Formats: sequence, C-alpha cells, structure tokens
Amino acid sequence: MMPEQVVAVPADIGGAHITLQTTIYKPSGAGPFPVLFMNHGKSGGDAHLQPRATFPVISREFVKRGYAVVIPMRMGFAGSGGTYVNSHCDAKNNGEQQANSLFFAMQYVMKQPWADQKHVLIAGQSHGGLTAIAAGSHEIHGVRGIINFAGGVNSRSHCDWQGALVDAFRQWGAATKVPSIWFYGANDKHFGPQLASDMYQAYTGAGGKAQLVAYGPFKKDAHTMSSSPDGVAIWWPETERFLKSVGMPTEIKNKD
Repeated sequence: MMPEQVVAVPADIGGAHITLQTTIYKPSGAGPFPVLFMNHGKSGGDAHLQPRATFPVISREFVKRGYAVVIPMRMGFAGSGGTYVNSHCDAKNNGEQQANSLFFAMQYVMKQPWADQKHVLIAGQSHGGLTAIAAGSHEIHGVRGIINFAGGVNSRSHCDWQGALVDAFRQWGAATKVPSIWFYGANDKHFGPQLASDMYQAYTGAGGKAQLVAYGPFKKDAHTMSSSPDGVAIWWPETERFLKSVGMPTEIKNKD
C-alpha cells in the first residue's frame, strides 16, 4: 500500500471560501519529486455522494517512478466544499470551471518543499480529462505535458453537447503550447471514436500539439481502461515515450 495523505486545500471560487479534499501519494524521501496532478471524472447523481478518487493503478505506476501524485476533488465533489454547477451543454465553460479548482490545488502543492516546480504533468480521466485539457490552455510554470484519458463531458439534455465539446477543444487547442497525449478506445460508451477524432482534429487544427492513441475495444467499455490493471499495457508504453519526449522521468525507482 502507498502511504496516503488527505489534505484540505483552501480555495476561493466565485466568492465561495471552501476547501478541496485532496489526496497525495509520494515516494519515500524528501524530494523534490516531479508532480502528476490527476483529475477525476463525474459519476451520475449528487457529486457530493461521489467517493474520493484515488486512482490506485495510475498512482502506483507514477509513484514507483519517483513522482508525487496529487488528486484534488473539485468544487462540489466528495468532501470538497461548494456545489458542482452543471453546464454540460457549454463544455468550454464547464471545463474552465473545473480547471479553477485544479489551479488552487496546484498553487498549494507547488509551494511544498517536496514538489519539483519544473517537472509537472496534468492528467485526467473523463470529466477530469476535460479538466486537464482546459487547464493546459493556461500557461502554468513547470507544466511539461498533458495526459487525457477519454476526456470530455456529455449531457442527457436536449442540446448539441458533442458539437459543444468539439468547439471547446478547438478553442483550447488554439491557446495551448504544451504537448498532450490522448487515449480513446473503440468501445468507449461516452466518447466514441468519431467524436474523439473530431475533437482531436479540432484541437490540432487550431494549433494544439497532441498525439491521439485510438486503441481498439477494451473489455465492456473502454472508458474504464485507465482504471484497470489490464489497461497499463495499453497506456504506459505510449505514455513512457511521451514523457521522455517532454523531459519527464520514466525509470522505476522503487518496486512498491
């Protein structure tokens, strides 16, 4: 088991003074460690009833390579304060709102003596992938790359949420300077291959630097790939190449 620390990160979002429930995993030692900020998705129903995200598979792969992994629960989720605002039909606004929570967690962590301020990654799964892409469009010191695991936000409302997603990714692509790697599977039940391709074409067409890993089907739903131990064989080799290309470490430092 990795040693786990849960902290309450202070945040002021839209005038709401809240704390963000944030999980931290670190290797042994004093650091400084490169930092991976990993962003969670959204379950159905009340966001406060969603459990605190820990991403055990992803966290383990990075911690054993010497990274600190930071997983902030965004405003309104799990034990974080405030209320989640549903704006799924406006993907751009939704992503920016989610990124606001992440920024407070990043400000807190990057002041810690164990954090390497020059070697930072932003990653996320599903709604967290949207968060990562949105955050990456802002120039943040030390961020070298973005990892997007099946990122997006979908709506059951009667609106063109797919078109809104494509448009949001186009705008983020035009504003983003750091490279990214994206993973979308053939049988993803939320964001299928055509939508993933459309988002990618919009993002890169606007100037964003990204690599799309469009892998085949994964079990019953590729949306769960990054959380499964069986998914490591899909995402790690490509991620390792990506990390090396942006000057981030990949060597295993401890087996635990």
